[in-house]
Amino acid sequence: MKSLKIPIITTSLEFRNMIKHVLTLTFLFAATYSSPIKREDVPTYQACHPVSSDKINVHLIPHSHDDVGWLKTVDQYYYGSKSEIQRAGVQYIISSTVEALKANPDRRFVQVETAFFWKWWQHQSDSIKQDVIELVNSGQLEIINAAWSMNDEAATNYQSTIDQFTYGLRTINDTIGVCGIPRIGWQIDPFGHSREQASIFAQLGYDGVFFARIDCTDRDQRIINKNMEVIWQGSASLENTNIFTNVFPEFYGSPDGFCFDIECGDEVLNDDDTSPDYNVPKRVDTFLAKMEHLAIYYQTSNILIPMGGDFQYQSAEKNFINVDKLIE
Repeated sequence: MKSLKIPIITTSLEFRNMIKHVLTLTFLFAATYSSPIKREDVPTYQACHPVSSDKINVHLIPHSHDDVGWLKTVDQYYYGSKSEIQRAGVQYIISSTVEALKANPDRRFVQVETAFFWKWWQHQSDSIKQDVIELVNSGQLEIINAAWSMNDEAATNYQSTIDQFTYGLRTINDTIGVCGIPRIGWQIDPFGHSREQASIFAQLGYDGVFFARIDCTDRDQRIINKNMEVIWQGSASLENTNIFTNVFPEFYGSPDGFCFDIECGDEVLNDDDTSPDYNVPKRVDTFLAKMEHLAIYYQTSNILIPMGGDFQYQSAEKNFINVDKLIE
């Protein structure tokens, strides 16, 4: 059942009038006003659009990869300071993405790093928090990975990995609720991947893991053999540690020539056929040719294409407008 939008009452007279007519809504009003309403529901990825078995289905995944500390500190990345080092402000990424998703119900986005999400959540009003919960409930905003950070896989102890996932997952549960439970691992930037990480994902109940960085010779061989998607046996001794694993066809950024972020210089889509710069046929033909080429890497007719990159979507509308036009 969808939560009802109850207006905030500003005077005692208005409140008495509302109570007189809608006594049964008193509790719902109090809950909406005091704290966001969470929903007990299915994983949000089940709200994805249907696919066609006789077509190449291209799944565009808008995302922003936000390192929890790299060239700057966590606070510098969150607030956007020290721009001479790197132009990155995660508070703007999350806020502008939420507004862009609200503007069009067909848009999608995946939120990954819980450390930044938690920091952002603390500064939001109850109405914005409710907006986020409803975006998650509808499937527009999907929480994936959801650990405190995207951990390294080579030089970490399994206990540390479990601990930081536990903290991140508890945070999502406390803020978003059941609908925010992630089912997809998103380890797109670690420099190599461990069997133990796959085992942990499977034991935590994840359905799949996606990543980008693998050895170039391994990637080349996988492309030839069309095994960029595999079922990874995470443990030789434990049961229930098999997990679906996908390697991106290229990198975790947008396809070459189709980065629409404010930091990118790629050609945007002009869909005004009266304009001398009208370029939709050319841009779409280029994109389709690229997708047909990438599709041969896989045995399935479904390919996942990341649309984003490091600290992108600080001005989310520019990205989404062009992705919308590309889809249309």
